Formats: sequence, structure tokens, C-alpha cells
Amino acid sequence: MILQRRHNFIWIFLILALGLTSCASTSTVQPAITPSATSTPQPPTATPEPMALTVNGEGVTLVEFNADVADYINAQAALGTPVDSTTATSAVIDDLVAQMLLAQAARAEGFTLNDAALQARIDSLTQQLGGADALEAWKTSHGYSDPAFQYALKRAVESAWMRDKIISSVPVTAEQVHLQQILLYNEDTARSFLLQLNGGSNFDDLALKGDPVTRGDLGWVPRGYLLNKDIEDAAFNLAVGEHSDVIATDIGFHILRILARDPARPLSPDALLSLQALALKNWVAEQRQSAVIVTQ
Repeated sequence: MILQRRHNFIWIFLILALGLTSCASTSTVQPAITPSATSTPQPPTATPEPMALTVNGEGVTLVEFNADVADYINAQAALGTPVDSTTATSAVIDDLVAQMLLAQAARAEGFTLNDAALQARIDSLTQQLGGADALEAWKTSHGYSDPAFQYALKRAVESAWMRDKIISSVPVTAEQVHLQQILLYNEDTARSFLLQLNGGSNFDDLALKGDPVTRGDLGWVPRGYLLNKDIEDAAFNLAVGEHSDVIATDIGFHILRILARDPARPLSPDALLSLQALALKNWVAEQRQSAVIVTQ
């Protein structure tokens, strides 16, 4: 439907899925220092790995970050939506920052992942990839040492726990309106239709001219589900049976009518998913405001 929120599937996939590829992220574990054979001279200090970004002191190494960017570019190309390196870099930064913020919040709320549970996750990934050799190859391609991989996987699990906590707080019912529209692509025509409506013409008859298939019926919609805020504000400020003025958007000129209103209607699966994604996105945006984020 034209007015329904167009999901940002890339962002939802990166933030909601938190699957295997999302493990390629932060690591604060430094390379191990090999002790010398004698007590003197002192072993040299290992050079810290360069970090691509840090969030509240937690970092992701440059080699891991570059692997994530390459994965993102390849994935988008496979989907037929190629992106340049600048776009990919921005998307990966957003994903990694969100993951780290989620993981940090999970720890702050007392979530812990013990060694046995972490090993179970590793065993599951090993099986999914086809064996230990395949997992080792994947880790090598993403610049992981064993400790770094375990740390990243642990953070992914923490992130998923906090994500689920946030989205589960979204109510399964909400105030909704049953919305119908007349959508036209010429303002003069839209004004002409409005004059006819104000003169007593039947909304259904005019809606049929604009959309012979659905008569402009957009179904039940909650707040936060519509693409355009002006459309949403108008829809929820109308009384049942009333029609709006002409509302201009990027896609045309709309006249709305409210067919019914329900203060606590169960959300459709698509609407619930949309509102959950919105809640998660808003949570991340709020956390970013107070986070210390450093990018190279």
C-alpha cells in the first residue's frame, strides 16, 4: 500500500537478524605477547591493532571492519542493489555502533553468557558452516584470532538479548484507524475532487476513479506505520466519516477519509514488525546521543 511504511530491510536485517555475519565486529582483546625465554631483556610491547571505531571505549579493529564492509558490498551486489564503498562504510558503522550499544545495555541490565553457553554457540556455528575447517577459514578471512572471535560472538548474543527485550515491550494492540484515500498526481485535479466532496459528492465514487482496484482502501493503520507524518497527523485528527483537505507528498496529492476507529485493535503481523523496528531504531538513536563514538 502506498502509505504504509516502507521498511528499511537492510537496516532491519543488520540490526534485527544479528546472525553469523554480525559477529564480525568489535574486539578489545589485544594480541597475545609471547614471553621471552629468560627474564631479561624484557619482551617488546605488542603494537596495538588499529581500530576503525570505538563506542564508549569498546573498539572494532580495522581488519575486521574492512572485512565487514567487503561482506556488505558483496551481499548488496548479490541482491542486485550494488553500493559504493562510502555507502557500505556508513551502513556498517551504523550496524556496529548499534550492536555495541545493545550489548553494553544488556550487560548493564545483568545479562551474562557463561562459557558453556558460548561454546554451545560456537559448536552450532561450526556445524552450520560445515565443520571446524570452514569456521577457521571464515575467521581468518575476517581477521579474527580465537579470543577475538569469541568476544565478538559473545557481544552478538548480548546484542540479540537486548534487542529482544526492546521489541517485546511493543504492545500488540494500538489505536488504529481504517483509512481510505483518493490519490491523484495533479494538484488541480485534486482540488477539483475536493470541491466535489465539499459539495456532497460520494467519496467512494471519486476514490474509484483514483484507484479502480481497491477504491483507495488502506486498511487499518496504527501511529508510526504510515510513510508520511503529515498523512498520519491528518488521519488521526479526523473524525469517522470526515475527509481531509488536499495533502501534498512526494508521491502525489492525497485526500483522506476515516472509515472507522478502534482505540485498542490488535496489530497485524506486518504492523507489529514495523513498530518493533521503529522502537529499536528509536532506542539506538537515543543511546547514540549520549554515547562516545570515535571513528577513524
